[in-house]
Amino acid sequence: MNKDFSRIITLLRKEKGLSQKQVAADLGVSQALLSHYEKGIRECGLDFVIKVAGYYDVSTDYLLGRTVQRNGAKIAINDLPEITASESKTSSAKSNILSVLNKRLIVNSIELIFDLLEEIGSKGLTTEASNYLMISVYKMFRTVYSCGGKNPKGVFSVDESIAGGVFTALQSLAEAYSGSLASGNSCDGFDGVSLNRVPNLSPEIIAKKYPLYFSSLFNLIKLCEDKVNKK
Repeated sequence: MNKDFSRIITLLRKEKGLSQKQVAADLGVSQALLSHYEKGIRECGLDFVIKVAGYYDVSTDYLLGRTVQRNGAKIAINDLPEITASESKTSSAKSNILSVLNKRLIVNSIELIFDLLEEIGSKGLTTEASNYLMISVYKMFRTVYSCGGKNPKGVFSVDESIAGGVFTALQSLAEAYSGSLASGNSCDGFDGVSLNRVPNLSPEIIAKKYPLYFSSLFNLIKLCEDKVNKK
């Protein structure tokens, strides 16, 4: 059984606020065996996978990490909201479908992140998260702009010889500050996040609160983690 199964059945149980003892009894297995399944120590049979899918009302593909959609649907580009009105006017014959799909995944996911930041209401966390994302865009634009080395370099004031290291360091700093602020610590002149403003989140809650952006974010998560898990 793949490691997604153990992670997902644990997530589903906790999401429902159920104890291992209760779920084990409902599924007709011992608590010890369910614990082994959740920890990935033992593999279960197909019958158990089907039983779990029915118990949590999700698809077997979702349990196995093959899709982020709980009903088992595969992502299609038309399932994701368009980013701009002009995008819909672009001829599909001229479009790079992969490019459009990736753009929607990224932009829609950032929309969701900023909605969460607004809900949390932390000026510091919003600032540091924005710094991190803006530097990401800057670095990649500079890379694309510099392809072939034929475009005028005067558009950038930071010398090419140090730009990579400097902006990577600034991005790492923004990530570190974000993590510290998110933990409630004050840093970089900002107060830490007020813990009573932090929303309760789970895939189920996010799907209900942000139905337009949920698929984009969780498919982006899957694509990123697949790159790590396949290495």
